[in-house]
Amino acid sequence: MVEWIKKVIPNVYIYRKDFITNTLATLEMFIISGIIAFIIGLFVGILLTITKKGGIKQNRIIFHFLDIIINILRSIPFIILIIFLIPITRKLVGTAIGITGAIFPLVVGTVPFFARQVETTLANVSDGKLEAARSMGCSTIGLIFRVYLKEAVPELIRVTTITAISLIGLIAMAGAVGAGGLGDFAMSNGYAMHHTDIVNVCVIVLLIIVCIIQAIGSLLSKKTVNRELFRKKVL
Repeated sequence: MVEWIKKVIPNVYIYRKDFITNTLATLEMFIISGIIAFIIGLFVGILLTITKKGGIKQNRIIFHFLDIIINILRSIPFIILIIFLIPITRKLVGTAIGITGAIFPLVVGTVPFFARQVETTLANVSDGKLEAARSMGCSTIGLIFRVYLKEAVPELIRVTTITAISLIGLIAMAGAVGAGGLGDFAMSNGYAMHHTDIVNVCVIVLLIIVCIIQAIGSLLSKKTVNRELFRKKVL
């Protein structure tokens, strides 16, 4: 097996320790930034939904402020956004390189996309169910958790999966400006040194990660849909 690896992907074998380190770095950036972006993005998406015109807590100032910020951040290419955020990142975490320096721009780049996805998903929740819950005296918090989020679970899983896959791409791009991970490894040890086997293996590993994320997301979404259909049949 070792001889086969040396023959087929010799440079990957030579830099195997760096390859493993950068693969783990990619996963670490994905987990940390993904969790933070999910929490903030979900919160912002809910705010957009309830403060919009006709929302359960209509507030034009909050809605338009968030809407403008999201539109601005989504319009900036991520590679430019990273560079733009370097001074802020340094002030916040003390460095703009490595895993520590990558988390903040990754979150800033992911939250607007996810928040807009959440807003669109929650907008599809039936107004009839909201009105029924309101007539039963359900509070704003109750409407959010018992109606909006509960009814939108399958679709929220789908948009979370899409966002997670998008985040993998952002992490790879972040490697181009010193964030580390497979993107950085593919650029510095692969492309820059003309080691095509390193580039190919990095692409394959990223593809495998994306496939795993998609498979998990599809499975969870399907299970929640089937559970909801079963519940409706029982009722």
